[in-house]
Amino acid sequence: MGYQAAVIGTGFIGPVHVEGLRRAGVEVVGVLGSQPEKSLRAAESLGIEKAYANLDELLSDDAVDCVHIASPNQAHFEQAARCLSAEKHVLCEKPLAMNSSESRQLVTLAAKAGLAAGVNYNIRYYPLCIEAAERHKAGTLGAIHHVAGSYVQDWLCHQTDFNWRVLADRGGPLRAMADIGTHWLDLVHAITGLEVESVCADLRTVFPTRERPVDSIETFSEKPAGGSETTATTPMVIDTEDFGSVLLRFHGGARGVLWVSQVTAGRKNCLRWEVAGAKQALSWDSESPNQLWIGHRDSPNELLTRDPALMHRRAAQRTNYPAGHNEGFPDTFKQLFLDFYGSVADGSYRTSPTFPTFADGHREIVLCEAILKSAQERRWVDADTL
Repeated sequence: MGYQAAVIGTGFIGPVHVEGLRRAGVEVVGVLGSQPEKSLRAAESLGIEKAYANLDELLSDDAVDCVHIASPNQAHFEQAARCLSAEKHVLCEKPLAMNSSESRQLVTLAAKAGLAAGVNYNIRYYPLCIEAAERHKAGTLGAIHHVAGSYVQDWLCHQTDFNWRVLADRGGPLRAMADIGTHWLDLVHAITGLEVESVCADLRTVFPTRERPVDSIETFSEKPAGGSETTATTPMVIDTEDFGSVLLRFHGGARGVLWVSQVTAGRKNCLRWEVAGAKQALSWDSESPNQLWIGHRDSPNELLTRDPALMHRRAAQRTNYPAGHNEGFPDTFKQLFLDFYGSVADGSYRTSPTFPTFADGHREIVLCEAILKSAQERRWVDADTL
């Protein structure tokens, strides 16, 4: 594509960005870790030329057109703001910031800078999720009655499972709902166009204390960073939720329900949604991402297997392999990056961006704050009046 990027973050998701960028035809010229030695290790293992010692060094690199932020949550606001000030396009992992005041500032900064500013809601880019959105736009579903679904994992199922994300000062006051629930909320918005009006939530911390290893644990890893086999731990009080459920009222009258969990044994990374429309229903499961269930009242139900020849144009454009050749999680990053950098190339990000923007990231933070307030006060909370 002729663009060059740098990636901030060397944990679980940073290398996923590196791979996706390369597959999208974007050169990765440098990487920045939380410490200079982490930058060096990542550059060597990923075959990247530059290992930046700090953010100043990255931002002074004229070769960098765009910065991908895949660092821990509490760093996103400052890093995104500084990248925009340095006139770099930005693609940030969610959450965009630690609170809606910060995310609102970033939306304003991006608009003033005139730069492309996106949030990595990659699950939008499963081809059959795009297909669902196109079917709704075409009127196939009819008016939407309600939406239901979940996002569940098991990587924090044991009291001895630990990661920085469980600490509110590192990841934010919401964890499961903010970490994975926001993916579901963004996806449902992308498919249906529905905006949440109010929420009623219940949250539970299954393990009020967890055993923290002396060495840090990377996301989804069972071993401390660096390969150490140490079992030394210290007990830590946990102030974020392992499970959450929320009732949703959408503008226009539709209803919804979402539940999330990071302590559901056997569910490795399972997002499910079902949309009930007046004419049809649709259902999809991320662990079987190449099939879309289509429900009918007066005729046999259907199961659409991902096939670009049978899909709407926009969905087919985000499908790179023929039917029977499955596409999954890594492909969603590539497709989002193709969309993002394509928008940079043609300038459409200025007026009609098709990728998830900072405004989308801000929406999810506002929703999270409403969900947290609802759970704390045990009542319905309007999501658009905070």
